[in-house]
Order: sequence, then C-alpha cells, then structure tokens
Amino acid sequence: QVQLVESGGGLVQAGGSLRLSCAASGSIFSIDSMGWYRQAPGKQHELVASITSGGSTNYADSVKGRFTISTYNAKNTVYLQMNSLKPEDTAVYYCNLKVPVGGSTLDNYWGQGTQVTVSS
Repeated sequence: QVQLVESGGGLVQAGGSLRLSCAASGSIFSIDSMGWYRQAPGKQHELVASITSGGSTNYADSVKGRFTISTYNAKNTVYLQMNSLKPEDTAVYYCNLKVPVGGSTLDNYWGQGTQVTVSS
C-alpha cells in the first residue's frame, strides 16, 4: 500500500512564502512523476506543478516564476517552494504520485491535502 504524507501548509500574508513537502512510502518500485494539485472553493481541481522521474517540470501558468517543484528521490519526497504568494493561491493543495503499472497505464495516489491560506 502506498501512502503520501503532506506537510507545510498554513496561513501567510500576501507576498510571503511557504514550502510544502510530501513523502511517499510503501510498495513503490518506480515513479513516473510526482506533483501538486490544488482546489479552491468553487473552483476546479487544477495542476499546480509536476516533475517526472527524469527531472522534467511542468507548471501552471499562474504560478510560473513564483513556485518551484523539486524532489529528493532517495526519499521519494517532493517539495513545492511557493514564493510571492497571492490571495488567489488560497486552496487545499494535494500531493500526487503516478506509478507505472504496465504499458502506458499509471496508478494515481493522493495525499490527504494541506490547506494554504494567503491573506491580503
């Protein structure tokens, strides 16, 4: 069984910074990618940033230049450094792990979510 444990959310003023961490544990033999999604009240679940096992990154346009995703592969851990935070970044942030299970099929695993609140 795979578990994702997130930490690092909280309340911060606009312009501030937070760092989210997500550690994956369990029966993980290979990783396709890890990433962060978020969902704000009344809005759709959206990709914030992702990073492949090869180190390729992808960011939502709204966070480019402000957020940085990175990994510590030896510990199956992914980080999201969030700088210059804006009130519109307020959301529940979810860690995601994609694991290849054969062919092009990926299994998705999710963390429990961590609240990020940015006050104006």
